[in-house]
Amino acid sequence: MPEFEYPWLLWLAPLPLLMYLLPAQRREEAALRVPFFREVSALGLSNPGSPLTSPLKQICLWLIWLCCVTAAANPQRLGEPVSLPMAGRDLMLAVDLSESMYSRDMVFQGQRIDRLTAVKLVVGSFVEQRLNDRLGLILFGTRAYVQAPLTFDRNTVGNLLLEAQIGMAGPSTAIGDAIGLAVKRLQNQQAESRVLVLLTDGANTDGELTPQQAADLAAQFNVKIYTIGFGSNDREIDIRSLIEVAERTGGQSFRARNLQQLAEIHEELNRLEPVDQDAETVRPVYALFYWPLGAAFVLSLLLAGVPPLMARLSNALGNREASL
Repeated sequence: MPEFEYPWLLWLAPLPLLMYLLPAQRREEAALRVPFFREVSALGLSNPGSPLTSPLKQICLWLIWLCCVTAAANPQRLGEPVSLPMAGRDLMLAVDLSESMYSRDMVFQGQRIDRLTAVKLVVGSFVEQRLNDRLGLILFGTRAYVQAPLTFDRNTVGNLLLEAQIGMAGPSTAIGDAIGLAVKRLQNQQAESRVLVLLTDGANTDGELTPQQAADLAAQFNVKIYTIGFGSNDREIDIRSLIEVAERTGGQSFRARNLQQLAEIHEELNRLEPVDQDAETVRPVYALFYWPLGAAFVLSLLLAGVPPLMARLSNALGNREASL
């Protein structure tokens, strides 16, 4: 059943009747002079039964008024309740784009690929599986940048990751700044669980914050960090710092030396329990004002077009009778 957003406007429906019932007051005031007014009046009086003066015209005018008032009251229909997706957590991904990601020490289908291509293959699948999380993407090198803010749009996050290029954030590795930027984005969110998954193939070589300082900041705002050291060369990765960062925030640290181990790590992350939240439902609103407004428009066209048509038809019939 339709509802009205402004039901009080329906009280204007009897306004023309009130104006009709009020006694008219004769006033002698300056008015616009119409030279052909007498001729027009004579035409109306000469055919008192025409649609211009018939009760049908009054009914049409009333219907037009009622349709306009109904449209102004904004009728609308409420749809069936729809459940909105609720975030199990707010999860930021921070991916290293430093020059060391050029190393072609990963193997996929018998061919060597660079580390970033391997990350795109595995992390892209990880993104697609996060059905109940809001995801964000941070890319970092010498500087850290938010490539995608927290969103339910997993496709966009995945596409932005696929478009990432090595070196676009600079040649160095600012792990601390990437963590600090993630904390800044997560600290004011309402989700009870705030998670950062940080993937790097090196050690912190740039930036304003050390990884330890950034980890203390994350712990202050209840941001849990999972670190992933990725690459075949153990000497390139500061695994101790990654372990320390994870432990200070209540997270875990992982080591992936190949594509298979990286996929297993993300499967492990996929088993994290989401935060229980009450489901939120909304009822979509469908506007219906255009129906009465369209009816008023059609009635206006009929009111303007029928009288000339009837007059022409009457004249044609009169001429035919006269000829007979």
